[in-house]
Amino acid sequence: MRTTLNLDDALIEELIKVTEAKTKTDAIHQAIAELIRRRKLERLKSLSGKIGFALDLKKRKTGELKRQRTVLSRWQHGHR
Repeated sequence: MRTTLNLDDALIEELIKVTEAKTKTDAIHQAIAELIRRRKLERLKSLSGKIGFALDLKKRKTGELKRQRTVLSRWQHGHR
């Protein structure tokens, strides 16, 4: 998408040096992608300790094995 922006020349030059980008467009794309990545990480970090998981691995494994036996039994008897 083409967009016209008024950007500080010194800031763009520094961005090109830091990102080692070949073009201004590439440097800006890298900077935008990095900002988005960092903000998403911040949001994930803010959830630390707020989400709980109740995982009973033994119970899940037993349930999965039972489900697999049922599917296999049905398949062997022609029920799909």
